[in-house]
Amino acid sequence: MMRSSALRIIPLGGLEQIGMNITVFEYEDSIIVVDCGLAFPEDDMLGVDLVIPDVTYLKDNIKKVKGFIITHGHEDHIGALPYVLREINVPIYATRLTMGIIENKLKEHELMDSTRRKVVTFGQSINLGQFRVEFVKTNHSIVDAAALAIYSPAGIIVHTGDFKVDYTPVFGDAIDLQRFAEIGKKGVLALMCDSTNAERPGFTPSEKTVGQNLDALFEEHSGTRIVIATFASNVDRVQQIINTACKFGRKVAIEGRSMVNIIETATNLECLRVPDNTLISADQLKNYPDEKTVIITTGSQGESMAALSRMAEGTHKKVRIGPNDTVIFSSHPIPGNEKAVTNVINELLLRGADVIFEDVHVSGHACQEEIKLIYSLVHPKFAIPVHGEFKHLKAQAKLALQLGVPKENIFIMQSGNVLELTEDHAEIIGQVHTGDILVDGLGVGDVGNVVLRDRQRLAEDGIIIVTLGLDESGRYLVCGPEIVSRGFIYVKESDELMEESRMVVLRAVEDCLDRGVRDWGKIKGAIRDSLGGFVWSKTNRRPMILPIIMEVSY
Repeated sequence: MMRSSALRIIPLGGLEQIGMNITVFEYEDSIIVVDCGLAFPEDDMLGVDLVIPDVTYLKDNIKKVKGFIITHGHEDHIGALPYVLREINVPIYATRLTMGIIENKLKEHELMDSTRRKVVTFGQSINLGQFRVEFVKTNHSIVDAAALAIYSPAGIIVHTGDFKVDYTPVFGDAIDLQRFAEIGKKGVLALMCDSTNAERPGFTPSEKTVGQNLDALFEEHSGTRIVIATFASNVDRVQQIINTACKFGRKVAIEGRSMVNIIETATNLECLRVPDNTLISADQLKNYPDEKTVIITTGSQGESMAALSRMAEGTHKKVRIGPNDTVIFSSHPIPGNEKAVTNVINELLLRGADVIFEDVHVSGHACQEEIKLIYSLVHPKFAIPVHGEFKHLKAQAKLALQLGVPKENIFIMQSGNVLELTEDHAEIIGQVHTGDILVDGLGVGDVGNVVLRDRQRLAEDGIIIVTLGLDESGRYLVCGPEIVSRGFIYVKESDELMEESRMVVLRAVEDCLDRGVRDWGKIKGAIRDSLGGFVWSKTNRRPMILPIIMEVSY
């Protein structure tokens, strides 16, 4: 039974997976939503471009929703906003670079005029109904990442967002550990902490260590052109690449639409400092010796349409990879992308390039000692591990236990769980509707499980199309049946099987007509059943069977 004066925390996504982060905080007549991210499709989601969260719960409670609070500008935290805002049109609150990246998306989706936005500075609080939310400075692999102190009548919730402890960040200040300690002294009801690296002991190295490795690589490969692939959103990494390029007297070209957009936004907001006469266009590369140029590109995860993949395939219009190129992967493959990344590396090596993919990346997420530090500063009554697969959440739960949080006060939640919190009690009291909405091209939600299942069958076993003509009365077979297959067998070498299939269909149709069956749906069903059984007995395959019946006048 839900108590009206309790705080409820409801993750609509982001648990049991990396991506699609979105969490609801509800107290009486007020709801705030932290983050609104997307996930990338699984291998079996054929043809699907993006996966966004099902926000039915927010639509059902739209009068309570006060706004979206965004922790930082990565796709798994902001990517679903352009789709969700069409139905949940409430204000967005974010720091300056995060808002700049969001605004790029809103312009692309023509939502700028209809979306209210407010840029928040660190240390600033915003009042939203029953909540007050304070933005606290953290470090991550993107500038302007924030933790949130969420003040509610039930108590304070600290949400770390994605974070690491970096005492020597490339841009801006170090994480505001002092503020975490001050909030901890006030008494924190619950801590929702990033779990991504909770299995890794020690500390995450500073981003600046990558700069030192880049310097060494530039020196070692001084006679070649250097191509560096990294995440477009890792502005600090891009800054270090530019710094090193300038140090070695190289011009820098940017490739990849997302990279160009984010660098432009970050430069305009002075989160990225590019010396004059450093950047050149890809068209100008031919005006400079290879050893005097650097290309910063997207595609570090092996994405098929990204600039680096097109370079590897030889289909990029402006950049040709050859033996005088050194390609550096300044990232680690996200779980599930290893095969795609390996394919790109192999293609690059076949073109003669030297490929480097070690020691040029550090994580943006906290390891065990940093997580312990946050727990020690905040002293939460309850622990709610977030951001990660189940094994990551479980690893953080073990750390919380070591740090003195009672086992009964640690909650490993699943998407849709309703966790109710009061000053002295917490329990999961129910479940709300959640799920994946699939985005395919311009279609949002029109690809469901049935369509995916059909695509899976087409991919695995192909399709057989049966066409035939019946007279106007539906009593006589006028022409056909003709059979065409795609992705099933090579027809020219299987004449006998195709002829036998045609005879199976013919017998099924004639049997229906002899029994006076006039319903085309029933005739199609008989064709599917008889031909499906025959094909399975001969090939052990189940292709999709698509009967087409035409009415023939004569």
